[in-house]
Amino acid sequence: MTGRLLYLKGVATLRLEPEACIGCGMCLTVCPQAVFALKQGRARISEQDACMECGACMLNCPAGAIRVQSGVGCAQAVFNTMLGRSSEACCSVEEKPGGGTCC
Repeated sequence: MTGRLLYLKGVATLRLEPEACIGCGMCLTVCPQAVFALKQGRARISEQDACMECGACMLNCPAGAIRVQSGVGCAQAVFNTMLGRSSEACCSVEEKPGGGTCC
């Protein structure tokens, strides 16, 4: 996929309990990054590294099947660094190549 922001690999806090999913598709509707897909009547995480940890999926899941630490800072730190706001970032992208947590 081109033109799409991806997160640092393997650092998104997004978790899904597929057994708890009721297949309503709300996560697909509210996710601005198209992180979820429906497969066999249940949500699945299809693009975890695209998750920006906004929390919309968790807040709108009626079954409570989704957990994410929204606003934990890694995505925010990456975006702030990319925008040249290093004083507002808790680390630079270079400090955590390939993963880990920023803060």
